[in-house]
Amino acid sequence: MAFLRFRRYRVYVFAAVFFLFLVFRLSSNSQLNAHHTTIYKGYSAPPDGESSAGRGSSSSSSHDSARGNFGAGTPAQDAPPSLGSPDVSAPKVPAEKEPEEVAAPAPQSMHIPQLHTSLEIKGSYGLPTGPRSQKPTAPQQTDVAASAPKEDDAFDSNRVHQVNPPATHQETAVPVVADATAKAKPILSTSVIHWMKMAEHFPIPEESLILLPTGSPMPIPKIQHKFAAEPDATREIRESRLASVRGEMQHAWSGYRTYAWTHDELAPVSKGFRDPFCGWAASLVDALDTLWIMGMHDEFDEAYEAVKDIDFTTTPFRSEIPVFETIIRYLGGLIAAYDVSGGEKGKYPALLSKAVELAEILMGVFDTPNRMPILYYHWKPAFYSQPKTASSSVSVAELGSMSMEFTRLAQLTGHSKYYDAIARITDAFEDWQNRVNGTAIAGIFPEHVDASGCNRTAAAIQEAENASKLAKAQVAAANDIESEPVGYKPSQPNSDPMVAQDKVAIAKTMPPDLEFRVNSATKPGEPATGEFRKVDDVASASVGKRDVGDAVSMGTAPKDATAQVAVAPDVGKTPSGSKIMTGSGVQHANKPVSAPIAANGKVAKFDCIPQNLTAGGYGMQTYSMGGSQDSTYEYFPKAMHEKVVDAVKKYLLYRPLIKDDRDILFSAKVSSRDGTDKDMSYNYEITHLTCFLGGMFAMGGRIFNRPEDVEIGGKLADGCVWAYEAMPMGIMPEGSIITPCANMTNCSWNQTAWYEKLDPNIAWRTKQLLDYEERMKTWAKERDEIEELQRARAEELERERQATAKEALANEPSSPADEVGLAPGPETPVGTANIGKRAVGGADKTPVTAADTVAINEKEKVLQGDLDLNADAAAVPKAAAPAKKPLPELVIPPMPVRPETHEEFVQNRIERDNLVPGFVSMNDRRYILRPEAIESVWYMYRITGDPSWQEKGWRMFQAVIHATRTEYGHSAIADVLTDPKDEPVQVDNMESFWFAETLKYFYLLFATPDVISLDDYVLNTEAHPFKRPT
Repeated sequence: MAFLRFRRYRVYVFAAVFFLFLVFRLSSNSQLNAHHTTIYKGYSAPPDGESSAGRGSSSSSSHDSARGNFGAGTPAQDAPPSLGSPDVSAPKVPAEKEPEEVAAPAPQSMHIPQLHTSLEIKGSYGLPTGPRSQKPTAPQQTDVAASAPKEDDAFDSNRVHQVNPPATHQETAVPVVADATAKAKPILSTSVIHWMKMAEHFPIPEESLILLPTGSPMPIPKIQHKFAAEPDATREIRESRLASVRGEMQHAWSGYRTYAWTHDELAPVSKGFRDPFCGWAASLVDALDTLWIMGMHDEFDEAYEAVKDIDFTTTPFRSEIPVFETIIRYLGGLIAAYDVSGGEKGKYPALLSKAVELAEILMGVFDTPNRMPILYYHWKPAFYSQPKTASSSVSVAELGSMSMEFTRLAQLTGHSKYYDAIARITDAFEDWQNRVNGTAIAGIFPEHVDASGCNRTAAAIQEAENASKLAKAQVAAANDIESEPVGYKPSQPNSDPMVAQDKVAIAKTMPPDLEFRVNSATKPGEPATGEFRKVDDVASASVGKRDVGDAVSMGTAPKDATAQVAVAPDVGKTPSGSKIMTGSGVQHANKPVSAPIAANGKVAKFDCIPQNLTAGGYGMQTYSMGGSQDSTYEYFPKAMHEKVVDAVKKYLLYRPLIKDDRDILFSAKVSSRDGTDKDMSYNYEITHLTCFLGGMFAMGGRIFNRPEDVEIGGKLADGCVWAYEAMPMGIMPEGSIITPCANMTNCSWNQTAWYEKLDPNIAWRTKQLLDYEERMKTWAKERDEIEELQRARAEELERERQATAKEALANEPSSPADEVGLAPGPETPVGTANIGKRAVGGADKTPVTAADTVAINEKEKVLQGDLDLNADAAAVPKAAAPAKKPLPELVIPPMPVRPETHEEFVQNRIERDNLVPGFVSMNDRRYILRPEAIESVWYMYRITGDPSWQEKGWRMFQAVIHATRTEYGHSAIADVLTDPKDEPVQVDNMESFWFAETLKYFYLLFATPDVISLDDYVLNTEAHPFKRPT
């Protein structure tokens, strides 16, 4: 039986065995387990073979450890070893071993068809099918495409991108190779999305590029002071301070290297890390030139090797690239490190190649109709493959702070496209600055800018006008009495199945040449009528009806038609007389263009009314030298610079009201209500970001021979020094408001003026006090009246009580027997007259007094009321006494609360907010390791040679280190108003500019003047020095 059963199912058994064999063979040839690409290609851990915090050499752990925005690792497993003492240099990284060559696996007998990748077929997955190394000896690397994808796959005949966004879970596959030479058989990974270079939607012809200026640069006057030889005692002090700054740099770098290696930032309190800037090792790249300047060459070499492994084409941390921060930190850091380490003559060429790699990615932000950049760049192909415009609300600083990096890159590479990208932005700002009534304050720009290039207001007005014309045409057509009105005709067949069945039934019963027609009612309220008509009659009757689209398409428009319904123009056609902004920024009239294709496959509408840069946002226009504008003004050429400083001196500079006679200046924030300088409001702020202004004024004054500007720069820089010294912890806050002087030249301490700023409602508070005095008089009068009434009522109650007592006494029975209603008679035995009054202990009971009787009667009344709660409400006592009207309650109202006086309010506010004399408020009490104040101090020292700036800077350095130093680095603090005796609240954050700027400026302040001389280098807004061309 078993044999027969096997014979019955032997076909299925053989099929199952064959299927299992196929599965086994397929699995042995599958490459689905290929390693994923990582941001860091072939990264080698620091010494001792330990992996960095969350960034090991194994790509499988890379994204697991850095999945969130913040993570922490242990030194033993996730971080390089500690450098130990801050004074000990980091050990050199041992040379990486050459990867062992792995023999290719033997060819398989089964042929596996090669599948197309997702780069070859749009909207599909690419599965790797090439041979896989069984024992990879080196981390796999992402092969960055050096050229654009095939135009046949990515672009149509008009070179307009048509790739639709992929499905939700689709990711672009990129080639992955085991080493730099293995390119014949790419292993594809679908786990990581990479940026790819694509053709631009709004390209600029080669002949239209703005070329980089050539020839010898114009001579610039000497900027630095000519320093004399310093005495030995002065040199010893300077070198001692220099060593202290270098030691703090080593201390912070050791913490970063141990707990946040190749991550963006160290969390110096919790020993963790953060990746707010795409996870491309922001602190490492930002610190490169600082390491070199401080002579930390071993640490520089180690960081250089890590930089080579950064993959700028992908990031798991952000879907958009913050363009401004990426340019000043990464691109500026790479270029500066290349310059200071020798440039073309140095031995670090990868710094320039990585800068070019990043710049090629960032060039995509300029692919807009007016070439203004997209400042938050969605780098994934699904997004950036679609045409975009710049934002209608961007900050001046983000838009205008790219010129130095791209200009220097163009100088180093010889490619004018980098210079063209930023030259157009500078030209746009120059045009705006020279425009009549361009801004409320001539020379400077509002905080928010509309860079879209589209005048949406004019477009809306034009659209409304077109809609009005269309409406008028429709009304004219509806009022045409010569035509018969046509009722509603649905464009789609009726979806009701019953209606469809009725139509079929009618069609079967009707003659083929007849059609049933419904006629409208002739009079209101009457029913509609129906009739059968021949098809020819129906066709002839329909001629002349205003049926939009039918008459035009059939060519049967009535000859006597006096009005036609306007039809919207086809998408992609150019309206007559309109202008379209092309990629080169040239306006072409009445010229059809091939517009970009949007994600839905239709032509994208970019035929807006063009406009240049203008104020963005809504409401008032705000002007300042603060964080939203600062760095743009640092880069302006002479003509533009002079207009800026003239406007700042006229509208923004003010002198603060302080206790000493120190002549210092700050820059205010001004808001224009009407877009002019006629109606402006002032906010006398002191912000750390504005402290750069002193250095800008001083250097511009020296270059353009404006001695007054150098003096103003010194007052601005000294103002920030004073702000440091005025705070309890010796560090100025992020933001605050202070009282201004009424006179710039004569400004002695005026406590009354300060109090008026602290309490601007003095008049209201005075009125409140006057009202309080009136209310007190009224209250006192009411109190006296109520007290008099209370005394009168008390006397009346006393009289009533006495009268009641007398009445009760008069009604008191003559004997105890009368009281209880027992009259002794002859029938009563002797000795029973007092029955019921049981004398205690045999003694006679005390006689009841009149007062006792009154009390007993009152209690009886209360008891009777309690017992009669359930009695009939309608029952009325036979001898009910008239109820007395209750007397009103006499209560003295509460005494009015006395409001604070002006002086009391001010004193309470000063104590509550811990305000320093002169300050009105502390908007932001933090210190986040910012460099702007010491930046201006350094510029003033190098320009004037005054050693007092070194003393001011040293006091600032001591205060900063005392408040921010942690065991593993330096942390931002929450409140600079904390008592110095107390421990500051550290917020566990150390941004990359601590390496790039703050410590660098402190170091350069005590270095010899030839180190990063202002006559040889120019620094960008992130303090990255670029070599000046000669």
